[in-house]
Amino acid sequence: MLTAEEALERLKKGNERFVSGQTQHLKLLTHQERAAMAESQEPFAIILGCSDSRVPAEMVFDQGLGDLFVIRVAGNIVAPSQVGSVEFAADSFGCPLVIVLGHTHCGAIHSTIEALMNPATPPSANLMSIVNRVRPSVEILLQTELKDDLDKLSVHAVRSNVFASVNQLRHGSAVLENLIAQGKLKVVGAEYSLETGKVSFYDF
Repeated sequence: MLTAEEALERLKKGNERFVSGQTQHLKLLTHQERAAMAESQEPFAIILGCSDSRVPAEMVFDQGLGDLFVIRVAGNIVAPSQVGSVEFAADSFGCPLVIVLGHTHCGAIHSTIEALMNPATPPSANLMSIVNRVRPSVEILLQTELKDDLDKLSVHAVRSNVFASVNQLRHGSAVLENLIAQGKLKVVGAEYSLETGKVSFYDF
């Protein structure tokens, strides 16, 4: 198994290939190759990303089947089911790295800003459950001058929300805290640019 640093470097190299159009993994597997994967999986990294159709982690990082354990949910939020999924992959497969992957122009961020600025027209109860997870990352920014510039507010809110999810994974699970303390797991924040295809990594 790779170290967290090696896994991170592999993802960075893969994204560089994706951005430059030199992808290696966007090909169909043979029947034999698929069958060989049926018995087990050995992902080297966990990706907690947004459900946005424009941000498929395997393509963004130019990885193949079985390489990444991907959890997708609107707004890359951390709820119990996401924590449990990360715990499962880290504990069962020994994945040394978790990437919380946000992205520019995130719909969940926009929905949260809209809900907070126009409380008279709240979203559905189910969508509100997502908004409430993102809410703390946006509310703190609405107390600054960013409230007067929605474009800048959205940019900062995406990063604030990634930071919040990273923090929740680092400190909201005894299983993950133990793995981190033992040096067996690292949680890193990142942001995908819809405009360029580049992933920027943040050392929060």
